Amino acid sequence: QVQLVESGGGLVQAGGSLRLSCVASGSIFNINDMAWYRQAPGTQRELVAASTTGGSTNYANSVKGRFTISRDNAKKMVFLQMNSLKPDDTAVYYCYADIRPYANNRFTYGYWGQGTQVTVSS
Repeated sequence: QVQLVESGGGLVQAGGSLRLSCVASGSIFNINDMAWYRQAPGTQRELVAASTTGGSTNYANSVKGRFTISRDNAKKMVFLQMNSLKPDDTAVYYCYADIRPYANNRFTYGYWGQGTQVTVSS
C-alpha cells in the first residue's frame, strides 16, 4: 500500500512563513508528478503547485512569487515553502503524487495525503 503523510502545517501570522513536507512510503516503483493542493471551507480543492519528474514546476497565480515547490526524489519527498502568507492562504493543504507501485505493471495511480491545516491570522 502507498501512503502519503504531510507535516508542517500550523498557525502563523500574515507575512510569516511555513514549510510543508510530504513523504511517500509503501510499495513504490517510481513517482511521477507530485503536487500540493488546498481546500478552504466551502470551496473546491485547487492546485497550488506541481512538480514533474522532468523538473518543471507550475503554480497557481495566487501563490506565484511566494510559494516554492521542491522535491527530494531519493527520499520520496515533496516540499512547499510558503512565504509572505496571507489570510486567504488559510486552508487544508493536501499532498498528491502520481505513483507507479510495481515494476511489472506500467499503470500509475494518484494518491492523496490526509491533509495538514494551515491557518494565517491577520
